[in-house]
Amino acid sequence: MNESLAGSVALVTGASRGIGRAIAVDLARHGADVALVGRTTESLAETRDAVRAARAAARTLPLVADVADAAGIDAAVASVLREFGRLDHAIANAGQAVDALLLRTKPADLDRMLDVNLKSAFYLATAAARPMMKQRSGSIVLLSSIVGLAGNAGQAAYAASKAGLLGLAKSVAKELGSRNVRVNAVAPGYIETAMTQSMPEQARAHYLATIPLGRAGTPQDVSGVVTFLCSDAARYVTGQTIVVDGGFLM
Repeated sequence: MNESLAGSVALVTGASRGIGRAIAVDLARHGADVALVGRTTESLAETRDAVRAARAAARTLPLVADVADAAGIDAAVASVLREFGRLDHAIANAGQAVDALLLRTKPADLDRMLDVNLKSAFYLATAAARPMMKQRSGSIVLLSSIVGLAGNAGQAAYAASKAGLLGLAKSVAKELGSRNVRVNAVAPGYIETAMTQSMPEQARAHYLATIPLGRAGTPQDVSGVVTFLCSDAARYVTGQTIVVDGGFLM
């Protein structure tokens, strides 16, 4: 087992399922203790069990929180610091998509996507920056999307929220670099999750037909990149967006 993250502590939002669960498991497999942030105790318990299956000695801290609430994020980070004494990796993975054409997008749906996809990452970066700056080390990873890079008809609001993460990563990377805190973004393409499984079949077929690697991605394809960005192997990587899409945008 590669324990390149041994002794470190990670916090993952959106850890209840899909990519977030895979990230938590992969970080634990490589030696990290993991705080799991999600919406329900039941789903977090399933992730905790998956983490323990990957590394029995991994310490976990399930935290039910609304990531769109700044106070909730602050409380989650405070809980991590009380439990583990430090925070080395903060992964903003929570996300929500409500597809609609521009003229049919409801203001409430726009607000919710900005809150969950963008503001929550801003709040997490803010809360995580404080202890990371004090310890003069840390890695923050924001989960964006190729839609934030290229746009997509019917996803204007979602694309706007995900594109915002790219600018956020670069700006915060410039602010925190002098304290040895790195900030990067990961932009997944078509990944088999509960969110993509709800897509119309025609849209799914279009994506699969245009991916050079000839298959959809898995949550583990994304989690491996996140783990890399948290490791010392990426100690000179900051302010970057790594695309994980099988060549779709190439």
